[in-house]
Amino acid sequence: MTDPSPTPDEHDDKSRIKEDRHFVSALARGLEVLTCFRDAGMLLGNQEIAERSRLPKSTVSRLTYTLTKLGYLDPVEGMAKYRLGTAAVVLGASALTNFDIRRVAVPLMQELADFARASVSLGVRERLAVVYIDTQRGAATFSLNVDAGWRVPIATTAIGRAYIASCGEAERAYLLDALREDDPAAWPQRRAGIEAAIQQFREIGCCTSFGEWQSEVNSIATTISRGPERQPMVINCGGPAFMLTPAFLVDTVRPRLIEVARSIQASAMRMP
Repeated sequence: MTDPSPTPDEHDDKSRIKEDRHFVSALARGLEVLTCFRDAGMLLGNQEIAERSRLPKSTVSRLTYTLTKLGYLDPVEGMAKYRLGTAAVVLGASALTNFDIRRVAVPLMQELADFARASVSLGVRERLAVVYIDTQRGAATFSLNVDAGWRVPIATTAIGRAYIASCGEAERAYLLDALREDDPAAWPQRRAGIEAAIQQFREIGCCTSFGEWQSEVNSIATTISRGPERQPMVINCGGPAFMLTPAFLVDTVRPRLIEVARSIQASAMRMP
Protein backbone atom coordinates (compact mmCIF):
# COMPACT_ATOMS: atom_id res chain seq x y z
CA MET A 1 0.00 0.00 0.00
CA THR A 2 1.25 3.50 -0.76
CA ASP A 3 1.23 6.66 1.27
CA PRO A 4 2.95 10.05 1.21
CA SER A 5 6.58 10.42 2.14
CA PRO A 6 7.30 12.24 5.39
CA THR A 7 7.21 16.00 5.28
CA PRO A 8 10.23 18.10 6.39
CA ASP A 9 8.51 18.74 9.73
CA GLU A 10 8.19 15.01 10.36
CA HIS A 11 11.92 14.48 10.04
CA ASP A 12 12.36 16.57 13.20
CA ASP A 13 16.02 17.26 12.44
CA LYS A 14 17.02 19.42 15.42
CA SER A 15 19.94 21.08 13.70
CA ARG A 16 17.76 22.16 10.78
CA ILE A 17 15.04 23.40 13.13
CA LYS A 18 17.53 25.65 14.91
CA GLU A 19 18.52 27.14 11.55
CA ASP A 20 14.91 27.64 10.46
CA ARG A 21 14.03 31.26 11.17
CA HIS A 22 10.34 30.49 10.64
CA PHE A 23 10.26 27.87 13.40
CA VAL A 24 8.81 29.24 16.68
CA SER A 25 10.42 27.22 19.46
CA ALA A 26 8.21 28.63 22.20
CA LEU A 27 5.08 27.55 20.32
CA ALA A 28 6.56 24.10 19.76
CA ARG A 29 7.26 23.71 23.48
CA GLY A 30 3.70 24.76 24.33
CA LEU A 31 2.32 22.15 21.95
CA GLU A 32 4.62 19.54 23.51
CA VAL A 33 2.97 20.27 26.85
CA LEU A 34 -0.51 19.78 25.40
CA THR A 35 0.42 16.46 23.79
CA CYS A 36 1.30 15.09 27.24
CA PHE A 37 -2.42 14.90 27.99
CA ARG A 38 -3.71 11.69 26.43
CA ASP A 39 -7.36 12.47 27.07
CA ALA A 40 -9.55 15.27 28.36
CA GLY A 41 -9.79 13.72 31.82
CA MET A 42 -6.07 13.20 32.46
CA LEU A 43 -4.56 15.14 35.37
CA LEU A 44 -0.87 16.10 35.29
CA GLY A 45 1.37 18.31 37.42
CA ASN A 46 4.37 20.30 36.24
CA GLN A 47 6.84 17.59 37.26
CA GLU A 48 4.92 14.90 35.36
CA ILE A 49 4.67 17.15 32.31
CA ALA A 50 8.40 17.87 32.48
CA GLU A 51 9.19 14.15 32.53
CA ARG A 52 6.85 13.38 29.63
CA SER A 53 7.90 16.33 27.46
CA ARG A 54 11.61 16.26 28.44
CA LEU A 55 11.46 20.00 29.06
CA PRO A 56 12.93 21.76 32.13
CA LYS A 57 10.41 22.08 34.94
CA SER A 58 10.93 25.86 35.06
CA THR A 59 10.00 26.07 31.38
CA VAL A 60 6.99 23.84 31.93
CA SER A 61 5.80 26.08 34.79
CA ARG A 62 5.80 29.13 32.52
CA LEU A 63 4.09 27.22 29.72
CA THR A 64 1.33 25.80 31.91
CA TYR A 65 0.71 29.30 33.33
CA THR A 66 0.35 30.70 29.80
CA LEU A 67 -1.80 27.81 28.57
CA THR A 68 -4.05 28.23 31.60
CA LYS A 69 -4.52 31.93 30.86
CA LEU A 70 -5.47 31.04 27.27
CA GLY A 71 -7.95 28.36 28.31
CA TYR A 72 -6.01 25.38 26.94
CA LEU A 73 -5.40 24.03 30.46
CA ASP A 74 -7.57 24.16 33.56
CA PRO A 75 -5.98 24.03 37.04
CA VAL A 76 -7.40 21.41 39.40
CA GLU A 77 -8.13 23.10 42.70
CA GLY A 78 -6.09 21.83 45.64
CA MET A 79 -4.06 19.32 43.58
CA ALA A 80 -1.37 21.38 41.78
CA LYS A 81 -2.38 19.60 38.59
CA TYR A 82 -3.94 20.51 35.27
CA ARG A 83 -6.44 19.01 32.85
CA LEU A 84 -7.16 19.98 29.25
CA GLY A 85 -9.24 23.13 29.09
CA THR A 86 -12.18 24.05 26.90
CA ALA A 87 -10.02 25.65 24.22
CA ALA A 88 -8.04 22.42 23.74
CA VAL A 89 -11.17 20.27 23.66
CA VAL A 90 -12.79 22.54 21.07
CA LEU A 91 -9.64 22.46 18.94
CA GLY A 92 -9.57 18.67 19.07
CA ALA A 93 -13.25 18.41 18.20
CA SER A 94 -12.70 20.70 15.22
CA ALA A 95 -9.84 18.52 14.01
CA LEU A 96 -12.02 15.40 14.18
CA THR A 97 -14.47 16.93 11.70
CA ASN A 98 -11.77 16.46 9.03
CA PHE A 99 -12.27 12.70 9.29
CA ASP A 100 -15.66 12.27 7.60
CA ILE A 101 -14.87 8.58 7.23
CA ARG A 102 -15.84 8.12 10.88
CA ARG A 103 -19.52 8.25 9.88
CA VAL A 104 -18.98 5.16 7.76
CA ALA A 105 -16.55 3.47 10.13
CA VAL A 106 -18.42 3.70 13.45
CA PRO A 107 -21.27 1.23 12.76
CA LEU A 108 -18.82 -1.27 11.24
CA MET A 109 -16.49 -0.89 14.20
CA GLN A 110 -19.34 -1.34 16.67
CA GLU A 111 -20.48 -4.53 14.93
CA LEU A 112 -16.96 -5.97 15.18
CA ALA A 113 -16.59 -4.84 18.80
CA ASP A 114 -19.86 -6.57 19.70
CA PHE A 115 -18.82 -9.76 17.94
CA ALA A 116 -15.37 -9.92 19.56
CA ARG A 117 -16.52 -8.47 22.91
CA ALA A 118 -13.53 -6.14 22.63
CA SER A 119 -12.49 -2.58 21.85
CA VAL A 120 -12.11 -1.49 18.22
CA SER A 121 -10.20 1.72 17.51
CA LEU A 122 -9.46 3.80 14.42
CA GLY A 123 -6.23 5.79 14.43
CA VAL A 124 -3.75 7.98 12.56
CA ARG A 125 -0.02 8.47 13.04
CA GLU A 126 1.26 11.46 15.01
CA ARG A 127 5.07 11.41 15.18
CA LEU A 128 6.05 8.19 17.01
CA ALA A 129 2.55 7.40 18.18
CA VAL A 130 -0.86 6.46 16.86
CA VAL A 131 -3.70 8.69 18.01
CA TYR A 132 -7.17 7.18 18.25
CA ILE A 133 -9.83 9.23 16.49
CA ASP A 134 -12.64 6.86 17.46
CA THR A 135 -13.17 3.82 19.69
CA GLN A 136 -16.13 1.47 19.95
CA ARG A 137 -16.55 -1.10 22.73
CA GLY A 138 -18.32 -4.43 22.82
CA ALA A 139 -20.65 -5.58 25.58
CA ALA A 140 -18.00 -7.11 27.83
CA THR A 141 -17.48 -6.87 31.57
CA PHE A 142 -13.82 -5.96 31.00
CA SER A 143 -12.60 -3.66 28.23
CA LEU A 144 -9.71 -1.31 27.55
CA ASN A 145 -10.13 2.16 29.00
CA VAL A 146 -9.30 4.03 25.80
CA ASP A 147 -11.13 6.68 23.83
CA ALA A 148 -10.68 9.25 21.07
CA GLY A 149 -7.49 11.22 21.62
CA TRP A 150 -5.65 8.33 23.26
CA ARG A 151 -2.02 7.97 22.11
CA VAL A 152 -0.24 4.61 21.91
CA PRO A 153 3.38 3.92 20.91
CA ILE A 154 4.01 3.00 17.32
CA ALA A 155 6.74 0.40 17.96
CA THR A 156 5.11 -2.06 20.35
CA THR A 157 1.38 -1.91 19.60
CA ALA A 158 -0.41 -3.86 16.88
CA ILE A 159 -1.94 -0.68 15.48
CA GLY A 160 1.44 1.07 15.35
CA ARG A 161 3.16 -1.90 13.75
CA ALA A 162 0.42 -2.12 11.13
CA TYR A 163 1.17 1.48 10.20
CA ILE A 164 4.91 0.83 9.90
CA ALA A 165 4.34 -2.36 7.91
CA SER A 166 2.08 -0.66 5.38
CA CYS A 167 3.68 2.76 4.91
CA GLY A 168 6.04 3.74 2.10
CA GLU A 169 9.77 3.05 2.21
CA ALA A 170 10.79 6.67 2.80
CA GLU A 171 8.40 7.12 5.70
CA ARG A 172 9.35 3.76 7.20
CA ALA A 173 13.04 4.66 7.05
CA TYR A 174 12.29 7.91 8.86
CA LEU A 175 10.27 6.12 11.55
CA LEU A 176 12.92 3.46 12.16
CA ASP A 177 15.66 6.09 12.46
CA ALA A 178 13.53 8.15 14.84
CA LEU A 179 12.72 5.12 16.99
CA ARG A 180 16.38 4.18 17.23
CA GLU A 181 17.33 7.70 18.30
CA ASP A 182 14.42 7.93 20.73
CA ASP A 183 15.58 4.97 22.84
CA PRO A 184 18.88 3.33 21.75
CA ALA A 185 18.78 0.79 24.59
CA ALA A 186 15.34 -0.52 23.62
CA TRP A 187 15.99 -0.38 19.89
CA PRO A 188 17.31 -3.95 19.30
CA GLN A 189 14.19 -5.50 20.82
CA ARG A 190 11.89 -3.03 19.12
CA ARG A 191 13.56 -3.57 15.75
CA ALA A 192 13.12 -7.34 16.06
CA GLY A 193 9.43 -6.88 16.86
CA ILE A 194 8.93 -4.49 13.94
CA GLU A 195 10.75 -6.74 11.47
CA ALA A 196 8.60 -9.68 12.56
CA ALA A 197 5.48 -7.52 12.23
CA ILE A 198 6.36 -6.48 8.68
CA GLN A 199 6.76 -10.12 7.69
CA GLN A 200 3.53 -11.01 9.48
CA PHE A 201 1.67 -8.26 7.63
CA ARG A 202 2.89 -9.66 4.30
CA GLU A 203 1.68 -13.12 5.24
CA ILE A 204 -1.69 -12.53 6.93
CA GLY A 205 -2.55 -8.87 6.23
CA CYS A 206 -2.46 -7.92 9.92
CA CYS A 207 -0.02 -7.24 12.74
CA THR A 208 -0.35 -8.49 16.30
CA SER A 209 0.87 -7.52 19.73
CA PHE A 210 0.39 -10.13 22.42
CA GLY A 211 1.49 -8.67 25.75
CA GLU A 212 4.26 -6.59 24.16
CA TRP A 213 2.74 -3.16 24.78
CA GLN A 214 1.09 -4.05 28.07
CA SER A 215 1.47 -7.53 29.49
CA GLU A 216 -2.26 -7.99 30.01
CA VAL A 217 -3.37 -6.73 26.57
CA ASN A 218 -3.65 -8.62 23.26
CA SER A 219 -4.55 -6.94 19.98
CA ILE A 220 -4.55 -7.28 16.21
CA ALA A 221 -4.57 -4.50 13.60
CA THR A 222 -4.55 -3.72 9.91
CA THR A 223 -4.41 -0.64 7.71
CA ILE A 224 -6.83 1.46 5.65
CA SER A 225 -5.53 3.23 2.56
CA ARG A 226 -7.01 6.62 1.67
CA GLY A 227 -5.12 7.01 -1.59
CA PRO A 228 -1.52 7.87 -2.50
CA GLU A 229 -1.78 11.53 -1.44
CA ARG A 230 -3.21 11.02 2.05
CA GLN A 231 -1.88 9.43 5.21
CA PRO A 232 -3.30 5.95 5.77
CA MET A 233 -5.39 5.09 8.78
CA VAL A 234 -5.11 2.02 10.99
CA ILE A 235 -7.70 -0.03 12.83
CA ASN A 236 -7.31 -2.52 15.66
CA CYS A 237 -9.27 -4.90 17.84
CA GLY A 238 -7.97 -5.58 21.32
CA GLY A 239 -8.68 -6.17 24.96
CA PRO A 240 -7.72 -8.14 28.03
CA ALA A 241 -5.46 -11.08 27.24
CA PHE A 242 -7.49 -13.49 29.35
CA MET A 243 -10.50 -12.81 27.11
CA LEU A 244 -8.83 -12.42 23.71
CA THR A 245 -6.43 -15.26 23.07
CA PRO A 246 -3.94 -15.07 20.18
CA ALA A 247 -5.73 -17.93 18.41
CA PHE A 248 -9.12 -16.18 18.69
CA LEU A 249 -7.74 -12.90 17.36
CA VAL A 250 -5.82 -14.43 14.45
CA ASP A 251 -8.23 -17.18 13.41
CA THR A 252 -11.62 -15.64 14.17
CA VAL A 253 -11.31 -11.86 14.47
CA ARG A 254 -8.72 -11.28 11.72
CA PRO A 255 -11.00 -12.09 8.72
CA ARG A 256 -13.72 -9.81 10.08
CA LEU A 257 -11.24 -7.03 10.85
CA ILE A 258 -9.86 -7.16 7.30
CA GLU A 259 -13.41 -7.10 5.91
CA VAL A 260 -14.26 -4.03 8.01
CA ALA A 261 -11.04 -2.30 6.92
CA ARG A 262 -11.81 -2.98 3.25
CA SER A 263 -15.32 -1.60 3.58
CA ILE A 264 -14.04 1.58 5.23
CA GLN A 265 -11.28 1.84 2.62
CA ALA A 266 -13.76 1.58 -0.26
CA SER A 267 -15.72 4.50 1.19
CA ALA A 268 -12.55 6.51 1.87
CA MET A 269 -11.44 6.18 -1.73
CA ARG A 270 -14.70 7.76 -2.91
CA MET A 271 -14.37 10.76 -0.60
CA PRO A 272 -12.87 14.02 -1.91
